[in-house]
Amino acid sequence: MGERSRDLELRNKLFALLKERAFMRGRIVLASGRESDFYFDMKPAMLDPDGAGLMAELILQELQGVKADCIGGLEMGAVPLIAPVAMRSLDFGRRLPGFFVRKAVKDHGTKKRVDGADIAGKTVVILEDVTTTGGSAMDAVKAVQDAGAKVALVLSILDRGEGAADLYAKAGIPFKSLFRAEEFLAVA
Repeated sequence: MGERSRDLELRNKLFALLKERAFMRGRIVLASGRESDFYFDMKPAMLDPDGAGLMAELILQELQGVKADCIGGLEMGAVPLIAPVAMRSLDFGRRLPGFFVRKAVKDHGTKKRVDGADIAGKTVVILEDVTTTGGSAMDAVKAVQDAGAKVALVLSILDRGEGAADLYAKAGIPFKSLFRAEEFLAVA
């Protein structure tokens, strides 16, 4: 099997898993505050061994050719992705230590906003599970920039197509997603 057909096979497997375990219909309020008649709850898929493995492999394939020293994102959405991607990065001939950005600094412990790998002076990739307007990941972008890191890319498992790409383009930050919501809506 060629590399391209294997990539397509992995993508199709993840699509089927997300359709079964993450995609749902019904009125719901999103993190952006917007209401929607469909929702993606990625946690069941991200915390599933098959889902975690597929996501990690597809993320790392997307990162081929992207110069980055570390990978991370905003709690809670990115946290289940970070460890599998960091671990599997060695299989791809690179070492991508992980970090996460707290939504707020705790008043105890190390009191760090960015925890895990030391990102000062490094180039990082920001992961997100689902991107709507891009505000959540942009919060992580600002936090890592404040910590002295440069953002090479924001990478989301799924882009709802509701403004994130424009937000990142205006900020000069490359953005990619593995899937778009319209792919799921077309078959639902």
